[in-house]
Formats: sequence, C-alpha cells, structure tokens
Amino acid sequence: MAGHHHSSSPSSSSSSSSPSMLSFKCVLVLTATFVALSLPVQAGLGHGVGNWAREQEADRVYRLPGQPEVKFKQYAGYVTVNATHGRALFYWFFEATESPQDKPLLLWLNGGPGCSSIGYGQSEELGPFFPQKDQPNLKFNRYTWNKATNLLFLESPVGVGFSYTNTTSDIGRLGDTVLAKDSYVFLANWFRRFPQFKSHDFYIAGESYAGHYVPQLSELILDNNKKVSNEDYINLKGLMIGNALMDDDTDQRGMIDYAWDHAVISDRLYRDIKAACNFSQEQLTTNCNQNLNKYFAVYKIIDMYSLYAPKCVNSNFSSTCQRPVITGVVSPRLLSKLAGWHQRPAGYDPCASDYTEIYFNRPDVQEALHANVTRIPYNWTHCSNNITFWGDAPASMLPTIKKLIQGGLRVWVYSGDTDGRIPVTATRYTLRKLGLDTVQEWTPWYSHKQVGGWTIEYDGLTFVTVRGAGHQVPTFAPERSLQLAKHFLANKKLPSAPF
Repeated sequence: MAGHHHSSSPSSSSSSSSPSMLSFKCVLVLTATFVALSLPVQAGLGHGVGNWAREQEADRVYRLPGQPEVKFKQYAGYVTVNATHGRALFYWFFEATESPQDKPLLLWLNGGPGCSSIGYGQSEELGPFFPQKDQPNLKFNRYTWNKATNLLFLESPVGVGFSYTNTTSDIGRLGDTVLAKDSYVFLANWFRRFPQFKSHDFYIAGESYAGHYVPQLSELILDNNKKVSNEDYINLKGLMIGNALMDDDTDQRGMIDYAWDHAVISDRLYRDIKAACNFSQEQLTTNCNQNLNKYFAVYKIIDMYSLYAPKCVNSNFSSTCQRPVITGVVSPRLLSKLAGWHQRPAGYDPCASDYTEIYFNRPDVQEALHANVTRIPYNWTHCSNNITFWGDAPASMLPTIKKLIQGGLRVWVYSGDTDGRIPVTATRYTLRKLGLDTVQEWTPWYSHKQVGGWTIEYDGLTFVTVRGAGHQVPTFAPERSLQLAKHFLANKKLPSAPF
C-alpha cells in the first residue's frame, strides 16, 4: 500500500508453486547479485554554491497542469545513483507549507517491491496534489504531510515509475540490498543538491513492503554515518512504518487469523489451513496450497486491502479496477513463481488509481515535472511490469529493527485495522516476537472527540492502530494520519483524552 498495491490476475494453483502470501504494493521478484557502489558517491555533481543553486533551479516545478495555487516550493527531477550504468532515480520534493527552514525532512517510500511512491504516497495518500476524475484538475489535499515536514518522495528501484537505468541487466539484479544502496547514494547526492536541508532532522517513513525498505535504508545510514566525512553524514533521527511486512511467519499466520476473526473465511477453511500450513517453512505442501487458494478466492470479491471499502466497478481501466487478488507464496524469495502477486488497494474513491495513471502519462505533466527525459518506451504505471523477480528479501526484519532501536533511533509502527493484507493481527504477533518491555499499556488515543485508535508504548518502539483505516492509512484516515505524523516527528504521545 507499501507500500501498497497491485494489479494482475491470480496465478492458478499448482502444487509446484508454493504460493506465498506476502507482498505488497506490487510485488515482483528479483534475484540478488548486487552492484557494489562506492560510498559516498560518484554522481557527477559539482560542489560550489553556483552548481547546487543552478541544479535546484533546474528542478524547480513552477506549476503543474491543473494545479491549485500554493505558496510552498516544489522540485522534481533525477539524481544519478550510478553514472557508469546510467542509473537514475526520480524524486518529487515539497517544501513545508510554512517555515520550511525550521521543519524536519521526511522521505516517504512505498513498497512493492516495484511500486511508485509518487503514484501512491504523493497522489493518493499524503502528498499535496491528488489527480481527479475530472481531469486535468488536481485537488489540494488539506491533510498533506508537508504541513508537518519537508516532504520527499522517491521512485525506487530503477524500473519503477520514471526511474530508469541504461543498463538492462540492472533490472535482473534488483533486490533489497541493491535498493538500499541505490537509495543511500540517492540521498547523499540529493543532499549535495539541497545542502540547506543537510542539517535538518531527517526521518524515513513508508508502508507495506517498505517494512523492508525503511529499516534497511536506516541501517545503512546508521552504519555509514560511522565512517563517512561530515559532508556525507545524514542526520537520521527515526523511522515509521505502516501495515508493514516485517516477518514472513507471523505476517502470514496473522492474515489467516484476521480473515477468520473478521468473518471472511469459514470455520472449516480456517481449521484446514491451520492443520495443513506451517508458515515458518519455505515450502508449503500441496494440501496447504489448495486451501490457501480457497482463502485467496474470497479476495476476488472484496478488497483485501480495505475490508469494508467498495471496489472500483465503473472504470475503463480493467487492469487497475478489477483488482484481482494476490496468490501466495511464503516469502518474497519464492515470488517469481507466481504471476498474481499484485493488487491495488482502494481509498475513498476506489478508482483513484485510474486518475493518477492518466495524469502521469500526459506529456505536459511529464514536462512540468522534468520526468521521462529519456523517453522510456513504456507507460508510467503505479507498479512496474518490468520487474519480474526480486532477490535477497530476508524472512524477518526483526533483527534489523532491534539494531535500530539499540542505535538510538525513534521507531514507530502503525496499523490501519481494516487491512487484510498485513493486518493488525499480524503486526501484533510480529511485535510480540521482539520481546520488548512494555512502558505504557494499551490505551485509546483521540482525534478530537473520537477514538482514533489504540496505542502501546514498548521500550524503544511505539505501536499505534488507526481505527477503520485500510492498508494505505492516509487514504482512509487523512486527518488522523497527519496527526500521527506530527506526533511522531515531535516525539510526543498521541492524546489520551478527547479534546
């Protein structure tokens, strides 16, 4: 959501393909040799004031087609992450609506692997501008997160959205390690282009498969900060992940328990899955697969990413809107065996993704964003159709999360509680595995006079639920998601009483 989001039809069951359930925004899989990148970075960026000022000005976006008037500045363009291979990542950056010089900087990542943070995060969740049904107008999102922070969206890895590589073999080497390294090089070079934000407190947030991306990039920054020069030091203070894939075993067990508990599957199917499936194993039995296929069949008729939201039915974009379901494998490592691991969660308007896709394929929009400068031979899509396999996805991110807590970073995890894909049940099982001491017990938090959700504070980690929100929390609970972001950034507890 996730970190997505997906579209594509479910693969037929077969005993040879061990279905897995885990992936998000658009999962696809890759293998994982990785390209070594020199740190800090060769990107052909100059250093003097003149250079960075010129580069910033070249990336300045003055007005998008259909855009409402705003006072804050925005920038978009490419940052080279590997000059030899011609690898460049596309970003879109919004200064805070007020006093950007005093606000932190937050990088938002959607997951997939293979889905666009600009398509989901910016355009349908927490950015300032949402494409509308009545093109060409953009709607200003009054709960945009750049009311709380300077906000940076990145399309990664290469092959996603407008990000590209001139070396075809790069697409076959993608995986968690490559993505983290490229994202790190992107940041180092982006800060050289925008040195005025170098000293700001820096945070990383994301959802879904970004439960891998965000901790892995945070770890790379933490490790590299011990050895880089002051110029390349990144002032990372914390991370926040929502409806996040963190542990294959508990994420999958939680999916099944949640489906039963929310009356989506029958008692009999629940018992059969429990008897036949052991999610801590990499290979599932034929019997388990057959039962999982019955489970996934339910999500062809309702939206897995938001149990109580309508599906998109009136649309020309059948691929986006029918939203077939993912079939499963146990872990992203096995994903390449399945065709159907993509599906798109829906927001208040379940056809929102259609409008986004139309908007970003307009030549005048691409020109205004300084995007698609290499004339990519395919249409912009939310999730890449070119990424067909994914390497080195660890079965659990918990060791990394422990390391980040020990490294003194602020860690928040949140969960929209109507998501069936990475449900709140799964996240609670996962956090229990961390074995952290409880500092403050489960308690409601409030948004005005209403309960916004519940929260529990562990020693080193805060967990927050968002009541009635699906996989992409900001889509379903925009005001509360901004409240959550503000409290996270300020390191303040959410209100425990009505106000």
